[in-house]
Amino acid sequence: MSKNLMIPALSVLLLLSPVSGQMARAHDVTNDYSTATRADYVFACMSSNGQTRQVLERCSCSIDIIASILPYDRYVEAETVLQMRHLGGEKGSVFRVGSSFKNVVADLKRAQAEAEIRCF
Repeated sequence: MSKNLMIPALSVLLLLSPVSGQMARAHDVTNDYSTATRADYVFACMSSNGQTRQVLERCSCSIDIIASILPYDRYVEAETVLQMRHLGGEKGSVFRVGSSFKNVVADLKRAQAEAEIRCF
């Protein structure tokens, strides 16, 4: 095979290799948060920390770090638990005292703490 044909042939082999598929899946895992979810986080973060360009960048960094640590499904689960804790009475108490719910929220809080260290 000539050198002119070798490079395109190698490129095709690399594209079809399992490694490239694994890299694509790894990218999908770290980028599985929807744009709306990221925007909601940034808006809430900015309302707590200020409405400046610097805060926008820090809040964007923060959700990126959280997304790299916590899978999207786990993030949604933790956010749901936090919202449900605001319910009064017996319905809300289930989410306030359940140990599995505490673990989910603890994972989110650890990811947020890491994001705060790295971004703020």
